[in-house]
Amino acid sequence: MASSTSSQPPSSYTEVTDRNGRTYRIGETDRQIMGRPRWTMVILPWVAMMAISSSEYAFTSAEDTLADAHNWHGAHIFWLLGVWILFQAAVAFPAGKMRENGTLSARAAMVLGAGGTLLGYLSLAHAPNVFWAYLGFGFFGGGGAGFVYATCINMVGKWYPERKGGKTGFVNGGFAYGSVPFIFLFKNYMDLDNYGNVLVVVGIGLALAVAVSGFFFKDPPKNWWPAHIDPLAVSDDPRVRRALEKNPPAVKQYTPMEAVKTGVLPLMWFCLLCTAGVNIFGISFQVDFGDEMGFAGGIVALAMSLKAIVNGTGRGVIGWISDRYGRRQTLTFVCVVLGLAQFAVYFSGSMGSMPLFLLASMISGFGGGAIFPLFAAMTADYFGENNNASNYGLVYSSKLVSGLVGAGVGKIVVDAWGYGGAFILAGCIGLFTGGLSLLLRQPGRPRAKDIRPNPQPISREMV
Repeated sequence: MASSTSSQPPSSYTEVTDRNGRTYRIGETDRQIMGRPRWTMVILPWVAMMAISSSEYAFTSAEDTLADAHNWHGAHIFWLLGVWILFQAAVAFPAGKMRENGTLSARAAMVLGAGGTLLGYLSLAHAPNVFWAYLGFGFFGGGGAGFVYATCINMVGKWYPERKGGKTGFVNGGFAYGSVPFIFLFKNYMDLDNYGNVLVVVGIGLALAVAVSGFFFKDPPKNWWPAHIDPLAVSDDPRVRRALEKNPPAVKQYTPMEAVKTGVLPLMWFCLLCTAGVNIFGISFQVDFGDEMGFAGGIVALAMSLKAIVNGTGRGVIGWISDRYGRRQTLTFVCVVLGLAQFAVYFSGSMGSMPLFLLASMISGFGGGAIFPLFAAMTADYFGENNNASNYGLVYSSKLVSGLVGAGVGKIVVDAWGYGGAFILAGCIGLFTGGLSLLLRQPGRPRAKDIRPNPQPISREMV
């Protein structure tokens, strides 16, 4: 029997080392590695990210029905979301370590994510008491979403190491606007008579979307670089050239411990803690604030939907902008916008101005969403792609705290100071983080003249 052969020629690669000692593996095309173009590893993660987004961004639209159906009143609803976010973030680092040391494949991670997604929705539909909701939705649902999130975001950076901002932002955006249909579904259609069936059907559909897309996931080899781009020379493509000049590759592949010792990763962790807390606060309380200000339920749902749409699309746009103008510069701008938007949401709602409330909600969504792809791409820029799942997992673990602060502690602040005090505090935190972001610098590249690529390789090895 004749053996089957691939339509692609056998792959061979060259390893080149730059003046900093970083190795690049070049010569292999995406089709040689996985039999299809690398853009599929943007679309498939994007689909999976949309599938898990409703648990965070549409949850508060279902809170009234869930509270009445299960008698989960008071702070339980807010803490449920906080626990979901906690475990979603907690999984990021261990999942990254397992992915990088080979004990967990991308497909296996996505299967775990699909199972957690299904269990989360089943628990919301049929949990006999709030403990089982915390376990099913918070632990399994949040943890499953964490496997999906960590796998999808880092997959894109591996396949697009030369221009990762826009692609990472596009995939990350699915985590927000993928929830839009469910915001309307949970707010305007789901009720005490049908909530069980609605949640079960949604859970099955979303779990299937995660599992099917994850079946086709594949990682590139370590140190892989696109075959058509010489990492040691100035590219002829102006888009690639500008992206590499504004966001030069990391000087080496940092391990998590090495990244922590630079002092830059802990600063990134704290900046994400602050901005993610402000974002989660808005997600958790904008519906209730809009209701209290007298806006109709449809208007509040529209405001949350616009927030989610802009939150998601803004991630792709801001990623593209950061490719052109620099990741850190863009992050500072986004933090300032996020902070100012909190003031705008409160004052427009207090004035009873529906158009301004919708506009402020969209701006807040833009700022809150844009921070995540910026930190994801910046982590790879600063510390390399090989250990990015672990390194970004450490940065993203700040959401362990920000989820509880934004949702749970946010409830305490609202009860103590009212919506005015809470939104003003959130706005000040955003502005403070904008100033703090000015201190972020790429480790090992302190001088401007070191940013340009070195056209002369130190060594080459044919394989």
